[in-house]
Amino acid sequence: MYHEITPEGFGIAIEKEKDLFSEQSPYQKVDVFSSRAFGNVLTLDGLMMVTQRDECFYHEMIVHIPMLTHKNPENILVIGGGDGGTVRELLKHPEVKHIDMVEIDKAVIDASKKFFPEVSCGLDNPKVSVRIEDAVEFIKDKENIYDIVLIDSTDPIGPGEGLFNEGFYNNVKKALKKGAIVTPQTEGPFAQSENMKKTYRLLKKVFKNVAPYCSPMPTYPGGYWSWGFCSDSVEIPFDYKQIDEKRAQNIEKTCKIYNRKLHCAVFCVPNFVKELADGK
Repeated sequence: MYHEITPEGFGIAIEKEKDLFSEQSPYQKVDVFSSRAFGNVLTLDGLMMVTQRDECFYHEMIVHIPMLTHKNPENILVIGGGDGGTVRELLKHPEVKHIDMVEIDKAVIDASKKFFPEVSCGLDNPKVSVRIEDAVEFIKDKENIYDIVLIDSTDPIGPGEGLFNEGFYNNVKKALKKGAIVTPQTEGPFAQSENMKKTYRLLKKVFKNVAPYCSPMPTYPGGYWSWGFCSDSVEIPFDYKQIDEKRAQNIEKTCKIYNRKLHCAVFCVPNFVKELADGK
């Protein structure tokens, strides 16, 4: 039986069928097991990352909300995302010319290619440059390159810790083209409320327009997750007129979760989430 218990004293349990893979990389312990309920499951240092059954909840949300709000997203940076699901969703957009994916831990990529082929299937696409390095260092000398930056990171501990500070986000901002959008994962509003609050305080120091959006995430603690929509020049897409209707119609045909009505609805968050994003 796999268990993940939060510091608050609750969590999830998944019945294992078989342990498939285990490796201690230089950065973290990478494990994969099979389950009847969720198919193959990837954990890092014992924390839930990806399951075959519900990965679409996360990957469709982090990608299609910013991509379909941007007018012409051609050059994309993915920070983290070693399982490949974010890249797979990005490649559904024909406008994309190039994707840099910067993942610090090669073991995550290798395990994902072997045990999650339907998730990692885009990593060998010629539009994709996979870079095994520290994103904190990678981003330091980049200027005016990216239309979209997706920060598909782990929690702010271990390898992901350096991705949660003002210096890093200021470097990300320098790497953006005019009209760009940045979307980081911003933790679970219920299970990681303090981390979420700190993250939005940070994001609002760097970007003019910042808002959370949320979706169910069955296997993450609390079953509810958030992402941040951040830009200096693009307004928060509360109105359907801000979405490219034709592009969105084509994308939603390929998705299990995303659709045009949901695009704006995910920004209608509960009061307690608004308070967290306001630092309260």
